Amino acid sequence: MKIQTLAKYIDQPFVINKINNQVPKLLVSSGLTIVLFDSFRHGGNNKENRRRLLKNIIIASSIIGATLTSIKNFKLIEMKPAKEIIKEQTKAIDEYVKKTNLTDNFLLSILNKSKRNHLSLDEISVLFEKLKNDSNRTFLFKKLFSENKNLTSNEIFSEIKRLSTLGVVPVISGIAGGIIADAVTGTFSLKSNANKIKEGFYQYFANIFLCNVGAGTALYGLEKLNKHGVIKKMTPTKKMLTILAGITVMGIIGGSYIANFLSKKIINPIFSQKREHGIYSERKPEVLDIALHTDDIATAGVLSGVKWVEPMLPVMYFISGFRAGTGYRNVNN
Repeated sequence: MKIQTLAKYIDQPFVINKINNQVPKLLVSSGLTIVLFDSFRHGGNNKENRRRLLKNIIIASSIIGATLTSIKNFKLIEMKPAKEIIKEQTKAIDEYVKKTNLTDNFLLSILNKSKRNHLSLDEISVLFEKLKNDSNRTFLFKKLFSENKNLTSNEIFSEIKRLSTLGVVPVISGIAGGIIADAVTGTFSLKSNANKIKEGFYQYFANIFLCNVGAGTALYGLEKLNKHGVIKKMTPTKKMLTILAGITVMGIIGGSYIANFLSKKIINPIFSQKREHGIYSERKPEVLDIALHTDDIATAGVLSGVKWVEPMLPVMYFISGFRAGTGYRNVNN
């Protein structure tokens, strides 16, 4: 199987639409898995486990509900109606057939299928093979296979805003759900609330927001260098490497420091907590934090114009929200 064929299969509007429509199922199933794992991995007696399970269910429900509501109301992930895709596909195919006077029945059957459904890998291979010398195929393929969008400077920062909003919702709803869960289970305390807010700061700044800013800033800089002729060609590889470099510098390296600094200077005084052991005594980066930066690969893909990776972002951001909701701290670990 050619990589190009697989890439085009995923790039079909019908496939992207189906993937995007799976966000609720992906979010609920992954959330349930995380809840069950966290509830029983600590051991303890049945009473403790039941209380932890109840708290985790409240936190997860808060995150999932808020995330799905924000996606729907603020259109944070594009979910184009199937009717609209059918209309666009049909118009493009009819125009192509009329323009080229196409008579190949097998090819016509494939094109007619693509009006209402996605094509198989074999059908895509046939399409590319039969139309490889057709100069008119570019017009057709732009509709049948979504092209990676080359974002402008303004669009880059608009995407950062959208992705950062998609990330802040689970963190805030996680904190809110955690506070409610403490109240319900009789474990409410100022220290617990402070830990939730501090972990929320850490997750959002270190694992989400500053990574997005770093990615967008780096891509913006690359575009300016290209515009002034310093860099001759903006290849997808150059864009991806530039974005990942920006994420590394501003997010992975700087995010942890900034989040802990804000916790020490702002959150601790508000809750009258004094810690004199240094900035990083509050929260140390660990393996899972590094693993959470896999969402930055998805972010890089989105900023590079690859839309089918978006449905994974709410799932990855759920983990950040869940950790904020449980008030996770590893200072004593």
